[in-house]
Amino acid sequence: MDNKTSGQGTGQGQGRLIRERLAKLDGIKNEGINPYPYKYKVTKRAAKIKEEHKGLKPEEHSKKKERVAGRIVLLRKMGKVVFMTIQDEFEKLQIYFRKEDLGDSFNLLKNFDIGDFIGVEGIIFKTKTGEITVFADKFEMLCKAIRPLPEKYHGLKDTELKYRKRYLDLIVNPESSEVFRKRIRMLKAIKDFLDRKGFMEVETPILHPIYGGAAAKPFTTFHNELKTKLYLRISPELYLKRLIVGGFNKVYDINKNFRNEGVDTTHNPEFTMLEAYEAYSDYNDMMKLTEELYEYVALKVNGTTKAKFKGVEVDFKAPWPRIKMLDCIKEHAGIDAGNLSANELKKFVLSKRIEFDAEHSWGNYVQAIFEHFCEDKLIQPVFIIDPPKETTPLCKAHRKDPRLIERFEPFCMGMELANAYSELNDPLVQRKLLEDQARQLRAGNKEANPLDEDFIESLEHGMPPTGGLGIGIDRMAMLLLGKESIRDIIFFPTMKAER
Repeated sequence: MDNKTSGQGTGQGQGRLIRERLAKLDGIKNEGINPYPYKYKVTKRAAKIKEEHKGLKPEEHSKKKERVAGRIVLLRKMGKVVFMTIQDEFEKLQIYFRKEDLGDSFNLLKNFDIGDFIGVEGIIFKTKTGEITVFADKFEMLCKAIRPLPEKYHGLKDTELKYRKRYLDLIVNPESSEVFRKRIRMLKAIKDFLDRKGFMEVETPILHPIYGGAAAKPFTTFHNELKTKLYLRISPELYLKRLIVGGFNKVYDINKNFRNEGVDTTHNPEFTMLEAYEAYSDYNDMMKLTEELYEYVALKVNGTTKAKFKGVEVDFKAPWPRIKMLDCIKEHAGIDAGNLSANELKKFVLSKRIEFDAEHSWGNYVQAIFEHFCEDKLIQPVFIIDPPKETTPLCKAHRKDPRLIERFEPFCMGMELANAYSELNDPLVQRKLLEDQARQLRAGNKEANPLDEDFIESLEHGMPPTGGLGIGIDRMAMLLLGKESIRDIIFFPTMKAER
């Protein structure tokens, strides 16, 4: 029987395949064999075996036996000979079974299917066609898979299924596994960069009694013993600033944040953020840190500062341009917003039918115009600096224009990549701004921040001049790995429940 195509069907077909596998499972047990053993000692991984034996001549055999293991991904049964391909974590390897050498144990191979795990012992040889192969001397089942793999092992094409059942995607799509391995290397590179800069990695709470640090609607929960409402973290900012107050001058936290918002190609309710704070610095220092970090990570992950996203080559080599928000609006919207009143901007916003749900003010109009006319024009990495003060309550006023703040957001391919400030450390001003946020929250702005008295009290003990930075890790991964949906770089994205 040729068993090359043992793919996953649907409905009745899949049910039949599962019944067949369950019958094989019973047969294995009836032979007194445990199809789910506790351990198997592997001597070499597939990649190592291929590397060590690449010098063999066709049909030449090694002398030393090796023990290998992996999932069966190809199976050809041809009478008294069986060819099998197994896959371990990184590489595939061919196995050759011959009845002449295995005797009665050869008959046990009838119980194996694609998707099962097997352990094999034997010498290594090179076939006539030049493929490194294990000549099986002994073998044992390590796990009997009840369900068949999808689509005859030619890849998982259904994107909905890929996201819901990531384990299947990783099994059948090697490119998906490589994307996530690169993401892991990306995170290591970020930590390496910051550690070399003298930053200390810290941990901050996920459950907050008062949420803050970002304009977002939180997820709420309840602690039964304490009889109190708690919130999943929307940002670690206020806790990291407390550490700056406490004397930790350079800190960072790579963490999960949770925001009760919509899901699209660039948003997931649970996402990964890097936040870093450095005492005695300002937003200019944070800009330099950001572009150097991106450049370093791109080189570590891709070997180049360039990456291709949506068919466009972008270059993360530092330095990046700095453009004032008002200058960007002048270029793309064709108006000099800095010299227009709030009423004049309101008329412009209404005439262009720009959606607007914030409080009506000069700064909020400026922000809305920028989002409407400018963001999608920002293709190569660029810092947009000096937005209006209305955009955040946690930033210092601009030292030259009190209508603005010392904040920047880097953009690339129309996406915001990060957010950073010269951090506000005046407790009296901070109180007024957070009181105004609390007022907006009471008035119905669900993304406004509540008043955090403990945070203000920490500032009253004194916080040095500080630069702060938050970088979206998922969007960094999207850009560096060329993936257009955030779901392609998150192992288990948030999905609507299946019925």
